Amino acid sequence: MSTEELAELLDVDPSTIRRWRTAPPFQGPPFIQISDRVVKYATADVQHWLSARRVCPQAA
Repeated sequence: MSTEELAELLDVDPSTIRRWRTAPPFQGPPFIQISDRVVKYATADVQHWLSARRVCPQAA
């Protein structure tokens, strides 16, 4: 998926996704650098990243 698609999924601005990817401390899901201007995110990577951030209220 594109940066814009990921931003829509997470309900954040695309600039947030870009900042997560480029500014330390690096955050966000793994990405695939297609070219200098094209970045994509694998759906499986995004799902894994989201699962790792899951919080169960009973355990918190």
